Amino acid sequence: MRNDGCTRLPVAVAQFTVARKPERNLEIIDGFAGEAAAQGARLLVLPEGLIARDGDDDAFAAAHAQPMDGSFVSGLITISTKHNIALMGTVHIAPAEGSADARVSNVFLTIRDGEIVAAYRKLHLYDAFSAKESAVVKPGETLPPIIDIDGWRVGVMTCYDVRFPEIARSLAVRGADAIVVAAAWGRGPLKEYHWKLMTAARAVENTCYVLACSEVSSRNIGCSRIISPLGEVLAEADDSTAELIAANLDRNALESVRRTLPVLHNRRFADPQLQ
Repeated sequence: MRNDGCTRLPVAVAQFTVARKPERNLEIIDGFAGEAAAQGARLLVLPEGLIARDGDDDAFAAAHAQPMDGSFVSGLITISTKHNIALMGTVHIAPAEGSADARVSNVFLTIRDGEIVAAYRKLHLYDAFSAKESAVVKPGETLPPIIDIDGWRVGVMTCYDVRFPEIARSLAVRGADAIVVAAAWGRGPLKEYHWKLMTAARAVENTCYVLACSEVSSRNIGCSRIISPLGEVLAEADDSTAELIAANLDRNALESVRRTLPVLHNRRFADPQLQ
């Protein structure tokens, strides 16, 4: 599906309530993938924790982790192939048999051309606002990757990662044109404000497009959005309903912003660990 001459990249973001049953979630994703593909999208962004979720049980998603070669990930590969569209989102992956650490991994998958082309394990675990993700999830150890989608370089982050600007900056200085955030962003005082502020900030400070997808439920805010390199909201979902939003990423607009606002070129200090 690669097209290195692509000036515009049609993208879509699907926010929905992750169900308790993995089979139901595959049905939902298949529906959104078909709708996105019909609109010409080449990339569909999905929320965090796609296999199973219960809004009243923090540990439910981790408790329903599957192996990487299990039925859920196989189902995602089938959906991506069927609709000829790249998929991005996170799944909880069970530890290898006999592992000394019984915690699962929260893995951001990119599926393209019928295969898993990248798997990023969440670096920053949500040990904040009285939550303790690290009790059931082990952190990753490496910076998130950048993936080619039709000649566009797309970096990835997972939920709480967005509060750490050095991660987005690392992606930008390594050449990302866009950054995808898959999340299950919890409701609470100022939480919606934080989500909107930080997703826009990551776009502006790095002159990147940002595609941010949060699960929507009684527990999580939704408010998925696609943001331009100057912080303009190109498409946005609400805080209460399942919805598909879409936009075109424009190469000419991106390059124009980076000529006018060359922050990546003008920065004077760099952390070699983030290169």
